[in-house]
Amino acid sequence: MSLSFEERKKVILDILDLEGKVKVSDAEQLLNVSGETIRRDMDRLEKEGLLHKVYGGAVKAKEKYERTFEQKTSLNNLEKRMICKAAASIVEDGDVIFIGHGTTAYEIVRYLSDKPNVIVVTNSLPVLSLAAECFQGKVLFAGGEYEHRQKFMGGPLADLFFNQLKANKAFVAAGGISLNEGITDYDITGAAISKKLIERAENTIILADHTKFGVSTFAHICHLEDVAMVITDQKSSTQWQERLAQKKVELLIAGEILEDVNV
Repeated sequence: MSLSFEERKKVILDILDLEGKVKVSDAEQLLNVSGETIRRDMDRLEKEGLLHKVYGGAVKAKEKYERTFEQKTSLNNLEKRMICKAAASIVEDGDVIFIGHGTTAYEIVRYLSDKPNVIVVTNSLPVLSLAAECFQGKVLFAGGEYEHRQKFMGGPLADLFFNQLKANKAFVAAGGISLNEGITDYDITGAAISKKLIERAENTIILADHTKFGVSTFAHICHLEDVAMVITDQKSSTQWQERLAQKKVELLIAGEILEDVNV
């Protein structure tokens, strides 16, 4: 019995979610339909904005350039705040923590009010600004070259700053998470400073909402094997949960409802 388009669509999108790409020949064998049928399906899915056709198959649809920090703050906002609250829950009072740039990591400090002995070290101007409003502990801010679109400090001076410090945990927001490419970012400067945070921390925690899985962006940060934990939201696929378990990466799914979601 042949599968309907909706059934084939689910299989194709599941492969894309996990692998980031799918070949016509592989889908043809898996679904037991002709290559022409798969190509027609891919045409429809591309029109729906769910994938991008390439020679021999398709890749997961992704933005060609990174939105500004302000533009990203409204995307998956609830999921990001839940991820930040989950991230804060694993911080122990007395920890030294690095918080990297990006909107997914931005609000961790909001949920550290009950841990005044935490030392927060960041290169993100929005994190610094929010910490000044609602965090009573010590905050160290990295100098360096200011990246206007994403509002963080990078370059050699920021690198030198982090070289002088060590942290218990580094919280790094991912531009993409791929089985083959690992953790990636949209630009070299951002990826380089995230690498430095990881290098200088005992444990690396990657923060990523469900839209980042199966995505590979421009600049490599680290391999999945270099990560202690990934924190994501409830919409992450079971396939990705299984793959992370196979790679012995702990997964924390942020699921509880925020009482102060409108704060």
